[in-house]
Amino acid sequence: MLIRAAHIDELPLLQDIERAAGECFRAIGMPEIADDEPLPLEELLGYRRAGLAWVAAEGAGSAEGAGSAEGAGSAGSAGTGTPVGYLLADRIDGNLHVEQVSVHPDRAHRRIGRSLLEHLADRARAEGAPALTLTTFSDVPWNAPYYVRCGFRSLDDGGLGPGLRDIRDREAAHGLDRWPRVCMRRDV
Repeated sequence: MLIRAAHIDELPLLQDIERAAGECFRAIGMPEIADDEPLPLEELLGYRRAGLAWVAAEGAGSAEGAGSAEGAGSAGSAGTGTPVGYLLADRIDGNLHVEQVSVHPDRAHRRIGRSLLEHLADRARAEGAPALTLTTFSDVPWNAPYYVRCGFRSLDDGGLGPGLRDIRDREAAHGLDRWPRVCMRRDV
């Protein structure tokens, strides 16, 4: 599995991965989450332009260097592999914030999500960011309990910076506070 920058022509595939991953929420009584559309292509492009969009690519072969290029290139071209998961990040309150991490359910339970998080932790260390942060559903098994296993801890309201507070406000406006949510942090 190769973690590399997302190619521009793969952005629609990231939306497909998000839709497929969202279906798991339907089975636990959260159809509104399953039906929520992924980020529009223009927003995904913004993450890519900022250098904050990575994919976990399968079938990448041995051409590690080819997969790390920022340039375009075909999703299936030699050495780059096909994305089966992705991670988007933001810079929030001096930390790298996990905006979205999704793995296609056909590839679940293979440590792909964890590999994407480790890639982001390496990036945070290289940039001098002290931590990774995220917001997630507290009671969904593949959300907060999973992130605890990946080294994250829950933050109380007093531990939130202005950026995380703004994210929580936007999530509430989007209706996500209908289910218990939590902010989490992992020091790097």
